[in-house]
Amino acid sequence: MSRIPTPASIETAPEAAQKSLETVNKLLGSVPNMFRIIANSPKTLEGYLNLNSALSNGSLNAQTRERIALAVAEINGCNYCLAAHRYLGINLAGLSEDEIEANRCGSSGDAKAAVAVEFAAQITRHRGKVSESDLQTVRTAGYSDAEIVEIVGHVAVNTLTNYMNEVLGTEIDFPTVRTMVA
Repeated sequence: MSRIPTPASIETAPEAAQKSLETVNKLLGSVPNMFRIIANSPKTLEGYLNLNSALSNGSLNAQTRERIALAVAEINGCNYCLAAHRYLGINLAGLSEDEIEANRCGSSGDAKAAVAVEFAAQITRHRGKVSESDLQTVRTAGYSDAEIVEIVGHVAVNTLTNYMNEVLGTEIDFPTVRTMVA
C-alpha cells in the first residue's frame, strides 16, 4: 500500500494533472500507478514528463535508455522501476532476459552500450563523482559530449523516479521483479 493516496483514475487526480495523465494514457494505453501518485503534485508530474520526453528525443536509442534505467533502478534498489523497465525493456525495446540481467549488473552484451551502462552505474554508485578516465572511456567508445550529458540526464531522471517510488511506496502494477540489492 502506498504511503500517500494514489488517485484511482485520471478523473480523481488533481485537475491540474489531468491533461498530463491523459497524455500518458494516450502514449502507454494506461496510466501506471507511478504517474497517478506523482500527479498529487501536478508541477512535479509536468516536470518529470517534460524531462523524460526531451531525453526520449535525444540521440541515445531506446535500448540504451532502458539499459541505463535498469542499472540505475537496481543500484538504487527500486523494485517499482525495475519491474517497469524490465517490462518496457522486453516489450518496447526488445531486450532479452540475458541482456536485462547484464544491465541490472551494470553492463551490457553490446560493447558500446556496455560503456554507457557502466558509466551510468558509476555515476549512480558514486553520486556523480566520476574521474576524467571514466569520461575518456565513454568518449573512446564513440559517445559525443552531448551523449555524455544525456547519459547523466537519464541517470538523473531515473533516480528521480526511483526516489519517488521508494519514498511514496508506489504499488507495483507491472510483473514484479525484486532487486538484488538488500
